[in-house]
Amino acid sequence: MPRRWTEKASHDNKERWLLTYSDLITLLMIFFVVMYSISSINAQKMAALASSLAQAFIGSPAPGLFEEGGLPSLVPGVAPAPGGQGTEGQGVEGTELARVKVELQQYIRQEGLEGQINLENEERGLVVSMADMILFPKGSAELTPEAQALLRRVGQALTRLPNYLRVEGHTDNLPIHTPLFPSNWELSTARATNVVKVLVNDAGISPGRLSATGYGEYRPVVPNDSEANMARNRRVDIVILKEAYNVTEPHH
Repeated sequence: MPRRWTEKASHDNKERWLLTYSDLITLLMIFFVVMYSISSINAQKMAALASSLAQAFIGSPAPGLFEEGGLPSLVPGVAPAPGGQGTEGQGVEGTELARVKVELQQYIRQEGLEGQINLENEERGLVVSMADMILFPKGSAELTPEAQALLRRVGQALTRLPNYLRVEGHTDNLPIHTPLFPSNWELSTARATNVVKVLVNDAGISPGRLSATGYGEYRPVVPNDSEANMARNRRVDIVILKEAYNVTEPHH
């Protein structure tokens, strides 16, 4: 009897490795399932990121991505507009911005304003940058009659767009201290505000789409180390914000 019990116990001990082996196989299977699920999520996120970047830079999704449906934007600070239009809406918006850019380029060439009005596509939208010399007398925020006519023409090209418009005033770093403008802050803000008034009163743009901001000397495009560079920094920018930025603008 003792011998038979010993033989049975010895037989059981030899097969205990099967339990360890089955546990190991189960753990490996769980590990690979988890790894697969993680890799699938990352692939989707990377694809969504690529599509979002393509929309930000060219106004349409990257070819070949999400042909069967889109994913939410993953670009920080950029969210779909309220009641978003999706991929098709982004394409329509890009086409409209391109149309406005072409129309303004033709006007700039016709009037010989190359070098005084520049058009730049930025991540936030289309920027119409105008040198202060074609808008204001030196040290003043009063628009000249020629400047008012120019802004009316520019405003007409923007009227049909639904986008928000941000008018930004900039100066060089030369200090100013007058009763009207104690600093460049006041000068740049007054200039932006006067441009907004013309766009509203003369070009017929809805006031709810406009905002005025004065940056003073603190957003230069080039160092203020020469008169030519300082002239470039003295400017008023009209920024046609992409509809994705509606979430950062006050709206009803």
